[in-house]
Amino acid sequence: MATLANTHPTLLDFKASLDKNDKVAPVIELLAQQNDIINDMVVVEANELTGHTTMIRAGIPEPTFRKFYGGVQPSKSTRVKVREGLGMMEDYAEIDASLASLNGNSAAWRMSEDVAFMEGFAQKAARYIIYGNEATEPESFTGLAPRYNDQTTAQNAENILTSAATPDSTDNTSIWLVGWGVGKIFGIYPKGSKAGIQVNDKGLVTIENVDGAGGRMEAFRTHFKWDLGLCVADWRYAVRINFDLEDVTASGSTGPVIADLMAKALRRIPNLSACKPAFYMNRDALDAHDLQAVYKPSLAFRTIEDAQGKFVDTYRGVPVRRVDQILSTEAGI
Repeated sequence: MATLANTHPTLLDFKASLDKNDKVAPVIELLAQQNDIINDMVVVEANELTGHTTMIRAGIPEPTFRKFYGGVQPSKSTRVKVREGLGMMEDYAEIDASLASLNGNSAAWRMSEDVAFMEGFAQKAARYIIYGNEATEPESFTGLAPRYNDQTTAQNAENILTSAATPDSTDNTSIWLVGWGVGKIFGIYPKGSKAGIQVNDKGLVTIENVDGAGGRMEAFRTHFKWDLGLCVADWRYAVRINFDLEDVTASGSTGPVIADLMAKALRRIPNLSACKPAFYMNRDALDAHDLQAVYKPSLAFRTIEDAQGKFVDTYRGVPVRRVDQILSTEAGI
């Protein structure tokens, strides 16, 4: 016997969302996360429909000392084209029209569902900004981690800082310093389209073959779409700090001293004034830092109030953000 796919809310789901007065109750979003990297990312329109091509200076001309009556050979710079891909994230929310209309709560119910969809998009975007890899998932885009994972032969190896992060262990995490800016590191969206999540209320539609046996259903449908990618035009504007969480001690006499590694990362960025810099770390890395800051208060972050009235932790003037999608189970580099 055909059964309704579990991708559609049921009457039980609807009933669970109501309070004692049969109104849609506020939802405690226990699955919500803090992924501030999305708010910081500078986003520009790509120069192609399915990607973005940048021209990178790969070599500069070197002048020649000339003596009287001596000749000088002309020289030139060299350039390399780099193309970044775009990923298309999409989803649909569908609910039986009769179910949605119970007790006149259709708008509130649909809005409550939409919040969950938006959170899902935000979490996946943050995860792929860090870990996305077109080599293993061609329909996605490549994030930061696959680009900063080689300390031996990669050109950007000097921007990968490690401390007792052993390659065969899986209890490492990373702190990222990213200098956002056009021509540095920035997000992209397709040429001629819009940035961010696009929500399109399709209204009342007929779903064909809803039960797998040729049955139809009237339903309210919402379409969610977010096309995005990441362009690393200048690799010098990102630094990865990879370390073993188990090796962190309060005194820092052994293992990584997180503040020292962050200070080194700041010196790897060519010009902090030419970008929008921020540190990104997960809760475990923040806990590790605080462990050392309690032991030595001079290492503590400074908290300031920004122009929007929000309190922001900073290190040497650079904001420190929390990104829950950064793993504590990374392999060492």
